Amino acid sequence: MADSPNGAKNAGVKTLIRPKTEVRKPPMYRVVLHNDDYTTRDFVVDMLQAVFGHPEPTAVRIMLEVHNTGSGTAGVYTFEIAEMKAHTVEVMAREHEFPLRLSLEPGDS
Repeated sequence: MADSPNGAKNAGVKTLIRPKTEVRKPPMYRVVLHNDDYTTRDFVVDMLQAVFGHPEPTAVRIMLEVHNTGSGTAGVYTFEIAEMKAHTVEVMAREHEFPLRLSLEPGDS
């Protein structure tokens, strides 16, 4: 490679500066459990531990919230993960013949 007149290497090479792109966090969704008269409390606690990874005291608190208020949040995730967890729980519930319903709601970002 030839030197430029002032002794610098790579003369004539232009450096392009790319504009900064803003990286945004993906939208988050709450996985909401809905109360029913048939799904057992034990099943809900076990499911919250197995699928959502909650320790037993947290799982019991969420189960009681669902029981007492009609619904409760199992967790907040990106859409794909929330959808997968909700589907997993629905399959588990059907296997045990429970009508447990879940929904996804836009959550905290």
